Amino acid sequence: MLVDTFLRKREESNNPIKVGVVGAGEMGKGLINQIHKHTPGMEVTVTYSRNIEKALESYQLAGIDNFRIVESLDELNESLNLGISSITQDINLLIKCENLDLLVDMTGSMEFSTQVTYEAIMNKRNILSFNAELDATVGPILKRMADGAGTRYSIAEGDQPGCTLNLYRFVKNMGFEPLVCGNIKGMLDHYRNPDTQKAFAESWGMSPYMATNFADGTKVAFEQACIANATGMKVGKRGMYGFESKEHIDKLTHLYDVDELKKLGGVVDFIVGPKPGPGVFVYATAKDPHSIKYLDYGKLGKGPLYSFYIPYHLLFFEIPTSIVRMVDLGDDICSAKAGPVVEVVAVAKKNLKKGDKLDDIGGFTAYGICENSESARKENLLPMGLINDCILLNDVAKDQVITFDDVKCPQDKLLYELWSKQHTLFSGEDQ
Repeated sequence: MLVDTFLRKREESNNPIKVGVVGAGEMGKGLINQIHKHTPGMEVTVTYSRNIEKALESYQLAGIDNFRIVESLDELNESLNLGISSITQDINLLIKCENLDLLVDMTGSMEFSTQVTYEAIMNKRNILSFNAELDATVGPILKRMADGAGTRYSIAEGDQPGCTLNLYRFVKNMGFEPLVCGNIKGMLDHYRNPDTQKAFAESWGMSPYMATNFADGTKVAFEQACIANATGMKVGKRGMYGFESKEHIDKLTHLYDVDELKKLGGVVDFIVGPKPGPGVFVYATAKDPHSIKYLDYGKLGKGPLYSFYIPYHLLFFEIPTSIVRMVDLGDDICSAKAGPVVEVVAVAKKNLKKGDKLDDIGGFTAYGICENSESARKENLLPMGLINDCILLNDVAKDQVITFDDVKCPQDKLLYELWSKQHTLFSGEDQ
């Protein structure tokens, strides 16, 4: 494993990777703890949090007792030179600090994350995101901007897209052709809302909207769109196939038609209920007769599809590996290869009336499903990432897709501006 070798060299030479953490919620707290306690050769140099108390709790959990609360770039640089970690409520300090190797966005907020990522790229800062929703919505243009600025942008391991891309690359590197990149889901109910998910959310210290995003299928749609845009794969139908089964994932290759998969160039999908879960899988085919012989010998069966899976994704535990890959190896974990291939579009969660305001992702008004970008743009469908604060101009029935013609979108947001530029930039380009 290369990553531990690079970290050991940094530890031995007293040259740790200097990380700026954006956000001290549950995931940010976990990352801070993971870096400080368990990752030699890396340090949390500075943490941004709107709520100082959350940052202080994170440092206390991790055992970081040598720190300062800073309000200026001079104070931050002084602390850095003294080897003292910092906490700040000014995000601009992280963006302007030239001595940080990488920023990690752990906030999960759409508009704020857009602003942080955009400003980081404009200031030539490497940025690693734990926000699949953002990447699925404007990842292609962020990646194009980062390439143009000579910096790096990617989403991280630990969430399904990064873990799936690791498996995809592993399978492809052995000479096999990945045809399905899949997500193993435990359950799905499009009509869950923050009220139904409140108790679960409180038990894990997360917001009810975040918990709903997981349960109503929107999260898996965003995750699979990220993978599609990174690989060029499509969806077999609107909403993905979404098969249900209690069988082991190895036993479900028969659900897919290989000729159809090849015609589409591979698909992203999810299956509800199989073992082991949670996790991710790749179904691939092989052409080499010698490979086919020894895949059978290795108990992977006779094909034509072969199953490879990882029975977990490990949240913030895996992010330090992503940091090393980006900083020391120049390796993006999961980012769009070109323009959008698959988008997440909004569907009414209940009967909606003209004049209603759409709430945020994981809310009461809409859930997200995957659609091929070509179809989504042809039908003028509203991206799920843009729904917050849109006002309905028409009645929309439950389970009906929402179009731009149905809403008035707030156009003063950077997220909307970048999505519009992305649409213009990639229109007509071959994906």
